[in-house]
Formats: sequence, structure tokens, C-alpha cells
Amino acid sequence: MAGYAKEPTVVSKPGFNAAEDGVALRTAMKGLGTDEQAIIDILTARSNSQRQEIAKFFTQEYGRNIIEDLKSELGGKFEDVILALMTPPVDFMAKQLHKAMSGIGTEEEALVEILCSRDNREVGEIVEAYEELYNRPLAEHLCSETSGDFRRLLTLIVTNCVKQGVRNAQTEVHPERARETAEMLYNAGEGKLGTDEEIFNKILAHECFGQLRLIFEAYKEVSGRTIEQALRDEVSGELKDAMLAIVECVQSPPTFFAKKLRKAMEGAGTDDQTLIRIIVSRSEIDLGNIKRDYERLYDKTLESSVKNETSGDYKRALVALIGGP
Repeated sequence: MAGYAKEPTVVSKPGFNAAEDGVALRTAMKGLGTDEQAIIDILTARSNSQRQEIAKFFTQEYGRNIIEDLKSELGGKFEDVILALMTPPVDFMAKQLHKAMSGIGTEEEALVEILCSRDNREVGEIVEAYEELYNRPLAEHLCSETSGDFRRLLTLIVTNCVKQGVRNAQTEVHPERARETAEMLYNAGEGKLGTDEEIFNKILAHECFGQLRLIFEAYKEVSGRTIEQALRDEVSGELKDAMLAIVECVQSPPTFFAKKLRKAMEGAGTDDQTLIRIIVSRSEIDLGNIKRDYERLYDKTLESSVKNETSGDYKRALVALIGGP
């Protein structure tokens, strides 16, 4: 991934005690009414691994499944946030991919956001989790739900990660190869009539993020234009969105996610699924960086935007994860 100091907004709680939290959560859900604020206070201020320990304690101590208890006590978008927090991160992403491909139509944007923004190791873990949860290879499901060059790019990313681990760790960069690869991209697009999407797919899916950063810099020297300008001219539709997502994440994942959050909240209605997915999944990675980029890009805080778009316990839970007042 791009070399930046990651700032999570949720970290492990010092002096954590799973039994203490488990008892407090049981109390919050027992009897008449539910103490939603207690649930928010505990679960938004613990790391995912700590939440898994609380779930284990719940089963051992009460013989109950905390997820089932939470489902029976909560509802709506607030329930969605809390259940997302209680799910191990790779399982949560695998479930989000499955959801994006289930039912009528496919949510291509969700597929792009999840698969094009992550490095080899992260995609590999999601692929494994997917097969374990659904007893079906992710690549096979993607093939049945997408088409054309877009399908080829996504399945290349997924199969590369599993089979050969082609997108190696970002330390394996080869500056001497960057210009040569940039020339290949130029010759496959701007340098000829028509576009050879296969070359673009191969390079963007195979090379690690560190190497891609060097290639994109070299591309400017070769072409006199940025790779984004070239992609906007040379490819279209979902394939263009996927390739631009890779480019943005190579350059700055926080900027990519800040723009995604903005898009989820602008216009009529809110894309709550995307809002929840990004805030929950990035809270332990770089939500602090995303907040800063959001403010820089839109001249308003992420907290204020979320507060305008949400309400009640749902709002309180998201704001707690963002680290707002």
C-alpha cells in the first residue's frame, strides 16, 4: 500500500477485561428495554479482536450467542453497524462481496471498492474467508456476476492473489523495470489506435502497489500525461472505474475512501451500506487519515456530514467510530 503513517480511530482498549464487558453487555440487553448507549460505548471503543473475546466470554458464561442476542434487541441501520463491528474483518468483507452479488443485479461499485483497494495479502485473506463461508470460490462467483474486461480484471486480481501471490509485498519494487512497463501501457493505449485492455488488466492486477507507483510516475515522463488522464480517454464503464480505483489507492487510500464516503452521502438518500462498510472496516486502519482528507477535500468534517445524514443510535455509533465529539 502507499507509504503513509496510518492513523486508526479505534484501537485496543488498555486494561481490557472481556468478562467485565460481557457482563455489562448482558445487563444492557436483559429485561425490559435495551441500553443502546452502553452497547455503543463498549463496542465502538474495543478492537475487533477484543470484541471476539467478549463474544467468546458470552458463550462460555451464558451459553448464548452474542450476535443472536444483539439481533433480537436492535434494529435497522444501528443493528447493521453493531453486527459489522462484531464480525471478524475478513469475514465482514467476504459477506459484503457476497451481498453485492446476491439477488437481482450486481453492485459493481462495492466489488471495485473492496477488491481494487487492497493489496495481495488482504485480498488473499478475503478470498479464503469467502470460500470458507460460502463453499464456493470467489473467482467463480465473480465470473457469473460480471462480464467482459471488467470481469477479467477482477478475476485476475483474485486468482493472482491466491495462486501465485503475484502482487508481492510492496518492498519488492524494481525501479529499472518501471519505465519499460510504463512504455507498455503507453503503447497499449495512447500510443496506438484503439486500446489493448488486456495489457492494462495484466499490469494493474499483477504489479504490487509499490511498483505501480513507480510505473505511474514513469508514465508521466513517457506520455506527458498522468495515467488517470490516459485511462479516462482509453477505457470506459466499470472497467474504467476499477482501474481508476487501483490508481487512486496506489497513490492515497485515504483520499480514495474519503471520496467514496462523500459519494455515499451526497444527493438524495444515503448509501448506508457503503457508509457503514467504510467506517467500520477502516476504523482500525486509517480512518484518522480519511477524516483529514475528507476535510481537506470538502471543507467540512466527516463527523458533520455523517451527523447530517444519519440519526438516533445509528448516528451515535458512527460518530463514536469516527472519533467525533
